[in-house]
Amino acid sequence: MATAHGELQGKVALITGAGSGIGRASAVLFAEHGAAVGVLSRTEAEVRDAVEEIQGKGGRALPLLADVSDSAAMAAAVDRLAREYGRLDIVFANAGINGVWAPIDQLEPQEWDRTIAINLRGTYLTIHHTVPHLRKAGGGCVLVTASINGTRTFTTGGATAYSATKAAQVAMARMLALELARDRIRVNAICPGWIETEIDDNTQPRNAGKADYPAEYPAGEVPLTDGKPGGSFDVAELALFLASDRAKHITGTPVWIDGGESQLV
Repeated sequence: MATAHGELQGKVALITGAGSGIGRASAVLFAEHGAAVGVLSRTEAEVRDAVEEIQGKGGRALPLLADVSDSAAMAAAVDRLAREYGRLDIVFANAGINGVWAPIDQLEPQEWDRTIAINLRGTYLTIHHTVPHLRKAGGGCVLVTASINGTRTFTTGGATAYSATKAAQVAMARMLALELARDRIRVNAICPGWIETEIDDNTQPRNAGKADYPAEYPAGEVPLTDGKPGGSFDVAELALFLASDRAKHITGTPVWIDGGESQLV
């Protein structure tokens, strides 16, 4: 399955939220370029299907079931991946949810906590449990999926919890890029705009319009594509570049991939 480029040949990657969307596209693409991939999700059917797709094309993939907000489950999954392939080189903390989008006075504490747990605690735990393995490998790469929300755009009504986690993820990436530089571990954030994925299935709007501030886009929300969303593999290609040696001097950098969407506001 590895391509002629094979630029991840011999590398081992962990991708969270890898059962669908950006995570799955990245898992497939990384395997095509020679990486052995730990396909992690909390949904068994999605994990199994993604692993079967990769293995069916001759790639290497290990199914890993875990909730990214569960420390013990994440520790066990990371250790299993490292034991299976003997090392860990690339970590893509991609798992996340949109959660409940509601006016701040209607957003319940438990709804806030769930979004923070998956998006922010999950990112922390993913990095926390993998850094020792990256150090052991002599360095590596950490990628975090953030968003244009909370980093460039602030007009999504009711998305306060979600946007707060995305802003925090970029801050984490920049902080850790400096902290881990001595270990030759690069840390970068990917900030997608409107991408056609299944994340809308994890969005629960409730009176979000009451928190909305009108923003008009006469030419469409995505200037580069006449209002059409990007695709998961567009983001996966960016992840591949940042994970490869082509990006060996890039760290602490958020990269927005949105077809110009965030330039409008």
